[in-house]
Amino acid sequence: MDLAQGQDIAQGGGKPNLLRIVQESPDIPESVKYYWGYQFGVGEKVIVPYLQKCGYFQAGMAVAEVGCGEAGGLMAFGLAGAGRLLGTDIEGPRLAMGRQIAHKGGIAVELRLHNILTDPIPAEWQGQFDIVLLRDVLEHLENPQLALENIGRLLRPKGMLYINFPAYPSPYGGHQHLLRNVWGKLPFIHLLPEKYFKPIAETGSDYIREELLKLHRIRLSLPQMPRIAQQAGYKIVSERHYFLRPVYRFKWKVPLPVVPITFIARRMPRLAQYFCMEAGYILQWQRGAEETA
Repeated sequence: MDLAQGQDIAQGGGKPNLLRIVQESPDIPESVKYYWGYQFGVGEKVIVPYLQKCGYFQAGMAVAEVGCGEAGGLMAFGLAGAGRLLGTDIEGPRLAMGRQIAHKGGIAVELRLHNILTDPIPAEWQGQFDIVLLRDVLEHLENPQLALENIGRLLRPKGMLYINFPAYPSPYGGHQHLLRNVWGKLPFIHLLPEKYFKPIAETGSDYIREELLKLHRIRLSLPQMPRIAQQAGYKIVSERHYFLRPVYRFKWKVPLPVVPITFIARRMPRLAQYFCMEAGYILQWQRGAEETA
């Protein structure tokens, strides 16, 4: 840690001005600064305050994030006083950038390469966390119920899982925007039958084509969530649904209004999912300590 970074920490009363440190670091790529920055902003300004207000997060708690990327959101919990921090992802280079950022900010966080669907849960992780975060990840997982069951093994009894994802039937729930062409600008085009959507997906790279077709198979929707959560061993204790998501303010750096649709989504999920750009849930792990081992 250099002198300027030390001054940032000193001026923050023991907390680093981490966003400034990252933005002014010449050895961090601009793409990482952007992505890490908006994830950190969402964590610091939206998720941490929300969980604090609900009484589910307080200083000293152990927090893990599955699919953490460069761990911007997880580091926001670190600065808010979390105890143990664990982040997992399937992309090693992103984890490496996260370690570099954490070192610059003096944040103790364990970042590990791990696939929540296929890799064993290490014994030292089992039953150790008060909160697990799963942000914009569940819709990408081939077996959402198995993912939630495996995440439950990380949680202490009655621990909390924070989830959000775009409902697949929503305007861009198929992630067609990844195409970066005219097809990617068209809402609802992902709802076409596969034989018509596949040629559209093939206008992207091999990775994008595979991801779009995988999402087309999974098709995670609002009506599915209560059943998936219950069968995986959770109780829904809070939910929020949006047409315009809080993340847009940080992702696009535009002061867009936040437009919640929770009232409609709870009562008419099959209808609401067509304009639900974010479904957010807090799930409480219901199984006993003997089942986490």
